Amino acid sequence: MLDENISGVLAKVKVLNDELRANNPPPEDTGHSTEQPIIYMSLVQGTRGYIEKLSHQINGTYENGWYDGCAVIIRRLIETLIIECFESKGIAHKIQNSTGDFVYLSDLISATISESSWNIGRNAKKSLKALKDIGDKSAHSRRFIAQRRDIDKVTADIRNVVQELIFLASLK
Repeated sequence: MLDENISGVLAKVKVLNDELRANNPPPEDTGHSTEQPIIYMSLVQGTRGYIEKLSHQINGTYENGWYDGCAVIIRRLIETLIIECFESKGIAHKIQNSTGDFVYLSDLISATISESSWNIGRNAKKSLKALKDIGDKSAHSRRFIAQRRDIDKVTADIRNVVQELIFLASLK
């Protein structure tokens, strides 16, 4: 009798959930994260809309426990900010291949570290490599599944690199 009641309640909850989802789908555009566990929005606010949206996605994936997604979007944000740095100085050609496409992240990082137009901090140099590593594992390793602690280990690196690159790109 109790099992029938529970089954009936669960079936009704499922119907209600399906109706709610049909009438209230996820937003068409990037939603706002409710917390700021990884990227402080004050760091990216007023920069570029796509940088703010990536930051919300990083925070949102972390909040929901989607750590591989979080790591991959962190990787994408770092790539984006590096490109912003070179574009802001009018030297984007230094990070493009012969067909005009931007080079891979490893080459972006090398170019960023060795660029004479700015002096990137020692800590940011180390942090770039750590962020590339977790992003690469989550994006390219079949058997690696990121966990919260993997992201937690690099939160200081994220803050350091994001703030440094935003300032080097003259976005703030």
